[in-house]
Amino acid sequence: MTTERLKGSFVALITLFRDGKIDGKAYQDFVNWHIEQGTHGLVPMGTTGESPTMSHDEDMNAVRLCVEAAAGRVPVVAGTGSNSTDECVMLTRSAKEAGADAALIVTGYYNKPTQEGLYQHFKTVNDAVDLPIIVYNIPSRTGVDIGLDTMRRLSELPNIVGCKESTAEADRVSRQRYHCGPDFVQLSGEDAAAIGLLGMGGHGCISVTANLAPALCSQMHVAWQNGNFDEARDIQNKLMPLHEAMFVETSPGPVKHGASLLGWGDGSVRLPLVSASQATRESVEKAMQQVGLID
Repeated sequence: MTTERLKGSFVALITLFRDGKIDGKAYQDFVNWHIEQGTHGLVPMGTTGESPTMSHDEDMNAVRLCVEAAAGRVPVVAGTGSNSTDECVMLTRSAKEAGADAALIVTGYYNKPTQEGLYQHFKTVNDAVDLPIIVYNIPSRTGVDIGLDTMRRLSELPNIVGCKESTAEADRVSRQRYHCGPDFVQLSGEDAAAIGLLGMGGHGCISVTANLAPALCSQMHVAWQNGNFDEARDIQNKLMPLHEAMFVETSPGPVKHGASLLGWGDGSVRLPLVSASQATRESVEKAMQQVGLID
């Protein structure tokens, strides 16, 4: 797969449950809906997909279901991250065997590796599995940040083609573009920051909001790609209430409630997360009304 396909609106897919288990049919219907709505790429088994609470079999099955439903129409970037390098290699191999186009791999969480540890973690996966890798840097959740020099070293490895940028540092994208080159794919991990990332030379967004508003998210990126910057900013402004509502409390509680209002799933999440509170549900519903998704 060429990195040219790794741009635009990628959805961080929620995982739809029925009676506490993955609802395979609904999940594949959800994938098809996204493609019909214009989503440019699919990211199963990221944090939004509740990967930390999935068994290995469930994790690998969700990726297979997504790849099967996508049928090559859009790229599938499978979340295969773990704070165990051996486990990460296993999940990445499984994603490749399932037909995923790339892997999204988060930094080692909880054990807080050094910069050299981070490099060796990603290098080990790079060497073990011939699959494009998007490095996911989100210090607020993992407790570790990939420094610029480490990111530069990683960008020199043959399978590491880009990063999901969630540091919330205003200048990080520009600095990484300088150190890693303009072809190093940078995808925003924060919906509200997507326009800023594009303006600094980034390529797209792995979006939570796109679960609810795939067409608008896609249109925003297409407008930007076509040079219609005012239109892109106007769409982003329209989406802003929804971006904010998605993180009133820990994701994916809010987005799963929103999806249930559109007929996707029952809003349930797995412990230790719990379903969105009443106040959060009201915030999500109000935002969806403002954006025009529900009456």
